[in-house]
Amino acid sequence: MSNTKITEPEVTLELAKDHGLTEEEFEMIKDYLGRTPNFTELGVYSVMWSEHCSYKNSILEIKKLPNEGPQMLVGAGEENAGLVDLGDGLGCVFKVESHNHPSAIEPYEGAATGVGGIHRDIFTMGARPVASLNSLRFGNLDTPRVRFLLDGVVRGIADYGNAFGVPMVGGEIYFDDSYEGNPLVNAMSVGIVKEDRTASAIAEGVGNPVLIVGSETGRDGIHGATFASEEISEESEDKRPSVQVGDPFSEKQLLEATLEVIKNVDIVGIQDMGAAGISCSSSEMTAKGGVGMRLDLDKVPAREKGMTAYELLLSESQERMLVVAEKGTEQEVIDIYEKWDLNAVVIGEVVEGENVTYLKDGEVKADIPADSLVLGGGAPQYKRETKKPAYLEEKQSFDISSLKHPSDHKEVLQALMTSPNIASKRWAYEQYDTMVRTNTVNGPGASDSGLVRIKGTNKGLAVKTDCNGRYVYLNPRRGGQIAVAEAARNVVCSGAKPMAITNCLNFGNPYKPEVYWTFKEALAGMGEACRTFNTPVTGGNVSFYNENPEMAIFPTPVIGMLGLVEDMENHRMTPVFKEASDLVYYIGAERKGLGGSEYLHKVHDLTTGNAPEIDLEFEGRLQEALLEAIRGQKVNAAHDISDGGLAVTLSEMALFAGKGAAISIDELGDDKHEVLYSEAQSGVVVSCSPDQQDELEAHFSNHDIPFYQLGSVGTEKDSLKIEDLLEVSVGELNDLYEGVIERAMKQKEDVIS
Repeated sequence: MSNTKITEPEVTLELAKDHGLTEEEFEMIKDYLGRTPNFTELGVYSVMWSEHCSYKNSILEIKKLPNEGPQMLVGAGEENAGLVDLGDGLGCVFKVESHNHPSAIEPYEGAATGVGGIHRDIFTMGARPVASLNSLRFGNLDTPRVRFLLDGVVRGIADYGNAFGVPMVGGEIYFDDSYEGNPLVNAMSVGIVKEDRTASAIAEGVGNPVLIVGSETGRDGIHGATFASEEISEESEDKRPSVQVGDPFSEKQLLEATLEVIKNVDIVGIQDMGAAGISCSSSEMTAKGGVGMRLDLDKVPAREKGMTAYELLLSESQERMLVVAEKGTEQEVIDIYEKWDLNAVVIGEVVEGENVTYLKDGEVKADIPADSLVLGGGAPQYKRETKKPAYLEEKQSFDISSLKHPSDHKEVLQALMTSPNIASKRWAYEQYDTMVRTNTVNGPGASDSGLVRIKGTNKGLAVKTDCNGRYVYLNPRRGGQIAVAEAARNVVCSGAKPMAITNCLNFGNPYKPEVYWTFKEALAGMGEACRTFNTPVTGGNVSFYNENPEMAIFPTPVIGMLGLVEDMENHRMTPVFKEASDLVYYIGAERKGLGGSEYLHKVHDLTTGNAPEIDLEFEGRLQEALLEAIRGQKVNAAHDISDGGLAVTLSEMALFAGKGAAISIDELGDDKHEVLYSEAQSGVVVSCSPDQQDELEAHFSNHDIPFYQLGSVGTEKDSLKIEDLLEVSVGELNDLYEGVIERAMKQKEDVIS
């Protein structure tokens, strides 16, 4: 017990506002408690009712997303992550979350702890993480500060993930001025679990002991959830203490100990301590079980002396969990964690009632109805004002035909292949361990999606993160549809059937009507696409307030798509041209429209026009037909058309293989710029051997999917030749594509931060 008496400040409306609460919310708290909260209680409410924890400005829209299907074992909001049935008694747990604000201030630790946090969500449910992905957005690569952020974020992801021992199998990196000062760092984890060995985040059974396990609690990360629920500003630099510090080696110990406990001890529930720390895990587990919980904070292993109840409850120190054990089994739990050199201490018990009660120095420091704190309970839920942004009409009505297009298509292709949004991301992914645990089949680089084998079966998981924020900016609903459609198309191109999605919804300030209108529209589009492809939403994360003093980010609802390959030996597909003389086909919709394209951005320095059109019904039929063709071994290579259009897709297939191709695009349309550079949806390039030609054409004809023979694959060190429009050697394509980011990152800076 501490000998120092801490005098807490008087709680006033002004103090509540300083904690990020509104006057209305302060009155709600007083109603729930029947009195004015004390300082510690105010702190607990402030973090639990922050946007980051309560989703108070988003939950009503999120509830409209589809979250059911025969493949779903655990749906959105039920546990720390979603659980999907893989067959053979196995399930897949996967989720994506953001760590944007911490990474903007302290990129290395911000990104590293984002990786650690998302993995804990997975193994807390009893699943062993088998794959990592990420989705990253930065400002202009020519800016020193952006290069500083990129370097720190990638090193943070690499150092934590490599030490923890989970392969990085895919991701994406985009650069645009809209992300200047407010990068997006979204991390995804995928795990596999036996269906009879899952764990729940629940507290039940009066008298059952509650244990805190893992690392000690320090002062790092206090009010991290609140920090993540406000805009980035000049004052944000002063909030470095809100960024947690991670230890991947402790996390590895915590993983192994936790999976051993779940396997061998009859525990009631377990939950990760992420945002809002002990406050969040204890209140959410208690509210879910409909019981009470009484915790003695003096028993919490602390890293620093003199920590108050307020600090202990709000700390977001990493690598910690809360466990509710069956009474009498607590020593078994303690023994296992101590075997792994981790703390495991009984700090309280499940009690009757509905309150979480926190004691310190022999006094009750907070006594709160658990349900009043949590999402889906008493936490506020708001329906915000909406207003269609004024810029949309101007952007969507822009007359792209008025532009003077360059006549030299080779120069255009050279420009596109050296765009940081298209060029190789080797500089980043070679810092990651992509092969640890030896299950990686398709890693980052030359594949449409990451692919990992499921040991003990002939199946594999295809996983992909995807979103083009530019499309969502220009047409939020259509952009939301495309984010889901393209992620699904990518896993199909790898030979997998799309199963479900997780999402990370990165937007600006929800109190701005234009931002909230965009948010609602984007989610509506996502929902429409998910219903079309039967890919329910398993959960995810909302990240609002992604703005800097100059602007808001492009609205960026990142999709994490899960697909299942039923037969890894025969159904796995790659985008690489295989054999000389293989025939090259385009299948899909017309190549029309340049709105929102990388071509407009790179060549004309414009982000304008309307987002590409998409017919969801046609997209669904295309994906089904393509997957059937891959499973029927009618296709040797498949690559979807996205950033940069058809010209970039063909270039990537050639350079990945080291083989050229002779291509004709006459049948695809008269406007060669549209045909080559349009990012029109529902388009895929495939190749087949000559003896497959008749069967392939009959297949797509029977499915009413347009197909066009473009030409044939050449020999090694050949050129990509597209009619008389352009010819470029495979070697030159490789030189253009590789090294763009490396060269930028080698620039010397006198001052980086």
